[in-house]
Amino acid sequence: MRPNDLGCLLLHATTPFLLENSTRRPRKMERNQTPTRGARLTSSISENIIKYFPHHILHQTRMPNKLNNLKQILDTIRKELREKDKIHEKAQKEMRTMQSYSKQAILLIHQKRIKEAETLLKKAHKIHTKLNHTSTTHPDIIYSGLYSAALQENSEANIFLTLTQENQFITPEKINVPPTDYILGLADVIGEYRRLALDALRVGDAEKGEKHLQTMDEMYTELMAMDESYMLVPGLRRKCDVARKIIEITRGDITQEIRRNALEKHLRKFETMQKKKNQT
Repeated sequence: MRPNDLGCLLLHATTPFLLENSTRRPRKMERNQTPTRGARLTSSISENIIKYFPHHILHQTRMPNKLNNLKQILDTIRKELREKDKIHEKAQKEMRTMQSYSKQAILLIHQKRIKEAETLLKKAHKIHTKLNHTSTTHPDIIYSGLYSAALQENSEANIFLTLTQENQFITPEKINVPPTDYILGLADVIGEYRRLALDALRVGDAEKGEKHLQTMDEMYTELMAMDESYMLVPGLRRKCDVARKIIEITRGDITQEIRRNALEKHLRKFETMQKKKNQT
């Protein structure tokens, strides 16, 4: 071993002990007490090392703490996760608001309050645009089930509004929704048309109710024609099964109303004939 290596080894071995004792106040010796040989040797080594090696070099010889680096890494990750959690909470709140606006718009359409429904859908569209902008930096928010549910509700409201007011179907590109959410929203529109048909029957307009039933049949037929969509759109088969039951129930209601109207017509005709016969 070379002298330089021996010196480095000695320095590395004795530095922690020397630094610890260098900061400690020396113990007061009693009167007539002489230092031991070991104490004199330690004192001599300390004086020589401190004399030839500056104080900052002695401190650099301490072993680095590995946990300092890990703590910085975890602190950075913790801050990122907290920021991400705040963004997710805000996004989920906006999704619920968007879904609520769409549901309220559908109810307003049934109540013939079209202007108010259009205002709510415009607000929902602004939230949708904001969420799409947020998803560019945090794309994981668009994979939550709440976001898909909000898009389906918004698609249903826009399709229902356009179909009742303009007698045509709005495109997915115009409302900026994915095809899967558009199809699922379209399947839910069939249920809204049942309500329109029942409202028509309530005022005695069976013919108008029959037209709504025809629209329901057309939507269901087109959805059933998309065989590949059952594999690509989760939940579509269940919605189509529900839609088929709704259509059959509505068909039964309209059939009963038509027969009732026909019976009333024949009864009125019979009463008229009876009155004329009695008069003669």
